[in-house]
Amino acid sequence: MTAIEGKVAVVTGAASGIGRGIAEELISQGASVVLADIEALALTEAGAELGVPFVQVDVSSEASMRNLASAVLRTHGKVDLVFNNAGIGPFGNIADLTMADWKWMIDVNLYGVIHGVHVFLPLLKANTAGGHIINTSSMSALDPVPGLGAYAVTKCGVSALTEVLAAELQAEGSQVKATLLIPGGVRTRIGQSLRNRPANTGALQDVELSQAPDSSTAWHDPRDVARVACHAVRRDELYAISHPEQWQRVESRQQGVRNAFHRGWNLGLPEAAS
Repeated sequence: MTAIEGKVAVVTGAASGIGRGIAEELISQGASVVLADIEALALTEAGAELGVPFVQVDVSSEASMRNLASAVLRTHGKVDLVFNNAGIGPFGNIADLTMADWKWMIDVNLYGVIHGVHVFLPLLKANTAGGHIINTSSMSALDPVPGLGAYAVTKCGVSALTEVLAAELQAEGSQVKATLLIPGGVRTRIGQSLRNRPANTGALQDVELSQAPDSSTAWHDPRDVARVACHAVRRDELYAISHPEQWQRVESRQQGVRNAFHRGWNLGLPEAAS
């Protein structure tokens, strides 16, 4: 079990959306929180409203993430919980994307998490009380949606990274745990990601929630997702899923995978020795 009260938590992408919801939930449960985000104005406002320290950070930069870690250690002397949550989710068909589009998505969504793990994992391991890393993936990693191909690719990477990390930590008997947060549709500003885009990523588009490729899903409040995440942390669970109603769609995909395995047997492919 991982306690939250009295812990020091870092949350990236904390100026709005899921990150802001996580920060609010952590504070309500007695944690000391440091907010991190790339948007200076929104971050300053969030820090003032929540009454907690904040650090402007670009998660796509390892150096920026190291500056964040140093700031947290200066303020609190340790870190217990790391929420690698920052992400972008603009819309664009794969055939239309430029390499600059791909690079931006991968740098923020995947390398942002890689940098968070790389920088903070040694600090968590050095913490005698252990620690917890929580990485935000997406239901798009389990149920891909047309138009969100690059987003799904990055979130599949986050999922694999977290699952392997959890297995490695368990194998070494570490007191550090890992959780994979898998939200579905959430009322955030991720559909307005282009406000932070580099100038050369012109093929991507913002999308209103009501016009999203998967607009039939239930759109949850960020605080609801935060409660799911914190519940999983307290119980040291690997998966934190905020949209259980989407199971049928995921199950359909899993059935397709199972069918492919059975086709292999039907073709007479050799089975492993028992």
